[in-house]
Amino acid sequence: MRFFITRRKAARLIFIIGLFLMFFGSAFLLGSLVEISRAFVLVSFFFVILGVGCAMLAIKLNKRSLYLFFAAFFLQVGLFLFLSALHIIPVVFSRAWPLLSIFSGIALLPTGWHRHGAFRIRYLVLSLAFILLGSVLLVFSLDLVSFSLAQFVRNWWPLLVVLAGLTLILISLSTQNAGEPKR
Repeated sequence: MRFFITRRKAARLIFIIGLFLMFFGSAFLLGSLVEISRAFVLVSFFFVILGVGCAMLAIKLNKRSLYLFFAAFFLQVGLFLFLSALHIIPVVFSRAWPLLSIFSGIALLPTGWHRHGAFRIRYLVLSLAFILLGSVLLVFSLDLVSFSLAQFVRNWWPLLVVLAGLTLILISLSTQNAGEPKR
């Protein structure tokens, strides 16, 4: 009698082996850390595991776009926290908090692609707006410029109004094109 393993059983076995390797690797890594905060590494692993869990839900639940967004977002946050804990990225999270906006913008890209099968202007504009907002706030948070955010807004507020109008026009054009039948 031949022993056949189904694709589903093989996938479950690979998943269990992957979890086993992740937990053992995490335990060995935490044991080998000398001057690094173990709690900070555990928090980063929590976000990575949360991201993997959301990715699993996205696959299991008919590839829901919301779970895909959270999977991409949590994986980015976990990776940043892990690299920051290992001092590979020499910036603490309290100064790099605008990265959350950038991570949200980046996570919107695969979500929009999955939902519609192509990049849509609606998702692309919103994604770029989050990335731009996070980038501007990151410049001020890291003190890369000699003036404050308040001075920037006082001097350049008309540019902010123009950018807000441009964003609304692009969103309006994308919704008008979405309602028209394709020829």
